Amino acid sequence: MKPTVIDLFAGVGGLSLGFEMAGFEVALANEYDPSIAEAYMKNRPNTKMIVEDITKLPVEETFGPYEGKVTVVIGGPPCQGFSQKGMRKSVNDPRNFLFRYYFEVVKKVKPGYFVIENVPNLLTTENGYFKDEIVELFSGIGYAVSCGVLCAADFGVPQDRHRTCIMGKLGADKPVELPKPNGVHTTIWDAISDLSYFESGEGAEEQSYRNAPQSEYQKLLRAGSSELYNHIATRHSKVTLERLKMIAPERGKEMLPEEHHTKSIYSGTWCRMKKNSIAKTITTRYDTPSSGEFTHPYLDRAITTREAARIQSFPDAFRFYGSKSSQMKQVGNAVPPLLGKAIAERILDDMKNE
Repeated sequence: MKPTVIDLFAGVGGLSLGFEMAGFEVALANEYDPSIAEAYMKNRPNTKMIVEDITKLPVEETFGPYEGKVTVVIGGPPCQGFSQKGMRKSVNDPRNFLFRYYFEVVKKVKPGYFVIENVPNLLTTENGYFKDEIVELFSGIGYAVSCGVLCAADFGVPQDRHRTCIMGKLGADKPVELPKPNGVHTTIWDAISDLSYFESGEGAEEQSYRNAPQSEYQKLLRAGSSELYNHIATRHSKVTLERLKMIAPERGKEMLPEEHHTKSIYSGTWCRMKKNSIAKTITTRYDTPSSGEFTHPYLDRAITTREAARIQSFPDAFRFYGSKSSQMKQVGNAVPPLLGKAIAERILDDMKNE
């Protein structure tokens, strides 16, 4: 029997996929956005998915059948108070009901472990008030809790993405330690150098590979995939293409003349990705050079959905569906699967030591 998972606030399932890579089975998932939930289901036809606002699901009826039968509950419950400085909101405040709902599911199901992923400032906002309250809340129902910030780049993901990770273990004296960096380092070029060199507006939803894999990372992500999906370059405007042509490799907006300066507030605007470095955090607007450092290292275009997925560590066999904006949310909001795998393996190690 494989260890099992319930994934709440699942998105397209980056965290689910990481746990699956480690040998877990997802028994149940919940996602409220229908197009994102559909993409989750198309990639995992055997997982039960509930497409609904989590607050409308009765805890007893929905999750009661899983009581004592699930190894881990995972998810990233949003909490409005985390980013509101100067406002001492509590995780017990009804306005933060999504977090409270996650807690109620854990309380009902009583998994051996739980994992919460969230924004890094969850741990520091209000001088650690939220962190302390979360520890107190879960300790009160029998969990030993550990927490910290993990960087995806420490686990072989070519991206400077930081996420808070809170792990709990039921009935333990000591909490499970967070995973330690595994020594694997991947660059942007390790991730995308084999993908077809399309210009602005080129590409197709489904196509053949043109190049052989050129790195171990590419071999890993191409395993089990005979076709290439989601590799379509954004059709940029004439003025955008004009600007991109002026920006040399490794350079950015400092190369643009004054008349081409824009008022964008995003860090990395009009900057090319540096091929031998790691990417900045992939967001839901990676198709736009003015939204961050999302311009291809050499080509005059932003990265494609497949290139963004590679930088997030999604395998090529994992396909994104729906409108372009939905696909960008699916990729940009996901937990990198390799980071999820490292968390899952840490739990497996702890289970073996019991």
